[in-house]
This record gives sequence, structure tokens and C-alpha cells, in this order.
Amino acid sequence: MSPGTYRRVCGAATPKGAAQRGCSATGPTPRATGAPAALGYAGAGPALGRAGKIDTISGPMLGLEQILRAPRAMATKDLKDILGRLKYADDAKVVQQITEQMKAVTGRMAAVRHKLVVMSGKGGVGKSMTTVNLALALARQGHKVGVLDVDLNGPCVPKMLGMRGQQFTITPEGAIPPVGPLGLKVGSMDFFLDELSPVRWKGPMDLSPVWLGVWEMNVLREFIADIVWGEVDFLLADLPPGAAADKPPVISGFIPDLDGAIVVTTPSEVASDVVQKSIAYARDLGIKVLGIVENMSTYRCPQCGNESELFEGDTEAMCQALDLPLLGCIPFDRTMAKSFDKGTPLLDASYPTLKRYDEIASRIKALLDYKKILAKQL
Repeated sequence: MSPGTYRRVCGAATPKGAAQRGCSATGPTPRATGAPAALGYAGAGPALGRAGKIDTISGPMLGLEQILRAPRAMATKDLKDILGRLKYADDAKVVQQITEQMKAVTGRMAAVRHKLVVMSGKGGVGKSMTTVNLALALARQGHKVGVLDVDLNGPCVPKMLGMRGQQFTITPEGAIPPVGPLGLKVGSMDFFLDELSPVRWKGPMDLSPVWLGVWEMNVLREFIADIVWGEVDFLLADLPPGAAADKPPVISGFIPDLDGAIVVTTPSEVASDVVQKSIAYARDLGIKVLGIVENMSTYRCPQCGNESELFEGDTEAMCQALDLPLLGCIPFDRTMAKSFDKGTPLLDASYPTLKRYDEIASRIKALLDYKKILAKQL
């Protein structure tokens, strides 16, 4: 998009008086009287420092969700249609910028054999711990593994792996992720933040509730596009919690050739209700759900090793109703939880809980192999 053809704001359309509240205009606004569209993009290339500044064509909200949720071939056509209705002359450049970002993700993930997302219906079910332990289990089995920490506002994977303070290596080809225990390549927004520092968005706070989702999606898409993974057998993306029209399904669309999703839940009625909504929405968007992991299925006593039930839900019955496999059940393990708090994950394959993760990792690989064989037969 060339200078002088857009208005640079810290969010959405600039209402009267917005300049006094922090927005700054750098050029004339496009002709958008009554225009049925609004879109924003953060730009191509490593521009994370500009996370709070979005170049925006303003107008009513029709069309924005389509662009964010279909970041592949159809997005180009949708974008041209929307910009055509805007009578916006520079639509080709806008389309080119977003298309280049999509191509960058595809190119930088070209050597990744399997791409999986780990999601949950609600927070607090142990999704990040499950992601990290599955990644370590796959690494113990001899695979090259990457972990993509996509929780913009609560990244915790570096803390769990003892990698706080490490940084990406910035090269002309892109950002090279640091390497953690067992050779895990880890990409996380936490590497850009000071310890205990949240992500702070620029712009007028009275507009941020409307546009916060747009800011976040643009930054995440750019962040994912900038990482160079190299040769990786498995890439596990730890998504933020949420269900229905929330962030996880949208973020999943940023990852090309996604193999599927692993859903984490606890055996409680509340968690089960939310996770079923999450799975239904993922299926609506064409995301293949591989199976469910039941976390905190029991409580493992750190002294005697005996296990007792924590909840009274029935995850197995839910899996049957959803026609999904129960990939495995993981106990609540205080020893493991403490090890992650200290940034010293348990790596001894003989530890009982780690054996459970090894079994789940093997089941996931079997499902992917079966999917591959089935695809060849069709």
C-alpha cells in the first residue's frame, strides 16, 4: 500500500476527535462512504516492533472475519471483492502484501513433516503442559520437534523449559528459534517480552475492545510467518484457550497443511461442555480433530504413587459421542508440576507419568500414519 493512500491509526476507523486521543493520520482516507468492508494488516517481514500500529482501510465490519479466517487461496479473491466494493485503487498492492505473508509461512514450514495444534475449550486444563510433554515424548522417540507457543498474552512454554531470556537469531532468511531440552526448537512471543511484562497495545483505550482481536491476529500471523523452522518432523502449536468463534480456529488457519488438532480437557462436566463446543466449531472450519487427551484424570500421590479420582466426569463417554479416540489419560502430578515451575522438566523416560505421554505420542503417530495410508488409497 503506497504512502498517502491510507490512514495510519492505532486501531480502527478514526472517529471525530480521535487525533486528540492518540491516533495520527498520515494521509487521506480512501473513498469509503457506505463501504461494506474493513480490514487491517501488520505488514510483511519481521516487523514485530510495530505490533500496535495497523494500516487500516476503515468502514463497517463486513468482510473482516472472512479475511482473518481464510488466510489461504480464497482470501485473495475475497480481499479483491471487498476492495472492489470500496473502489480502492491500490487493492493489488494490499492483496500482494497479505499473499506474500501467506507464501512466507508456507515456505518456512515446507520442511516440517507434521503440523499439529493443541487446543482446549477452556483455560486451566493443562494444555501447555500437555503440549510440552508430548513434544518431549516425540523427541525421546528420536524425532526433530518444534513447539510454537501461540498464546500472545500468556506465553509460558519458555518458562516451563527453562528457556527464559533466550532470543531468536535474526537472519536475512527469517527468525531462527532457540533450541531447548532434547533439541526442541521453540518459538514464543515470550522471547520478545521482559519477565512479567505483558503485551501492551498502542492507541486509544476506548477503541481497543473493538480492535484488539484484529491487532492480535495480525501480529500472530506475522510472527508465525517470520519463523524459520528448518527440517522438523513434528511441529506442535500451543494455542490460547477458547472455543467457538474465538482465536484458536482462526490461528489454526495460519498454519498451512495442518495435520490436525489434539484437544485437552479434564474429566469435569464444565470442561466437557466447553470442549464439545470447541470441537464442533473446529469441525465446522474443516479442522481435523485427531483425538482427546484427558488431563488431571487422577491425582498421583508424590509419596506413595497411588492415584485417586479428582473429578466425576466421563471423558470416555464424551469421546464415544463425538466419535473421537481417547488418546490417553494423564494424572495430576505435583512432582511434574513443580519441575515445570522451576524450568527443569522431567526427562527420565522411566518416570510413570512420562510413560503415559510416550504412549499418547505413539498413538498420535499411528493416527497420522493411518491418515497417510488412507489418503494414498483414495
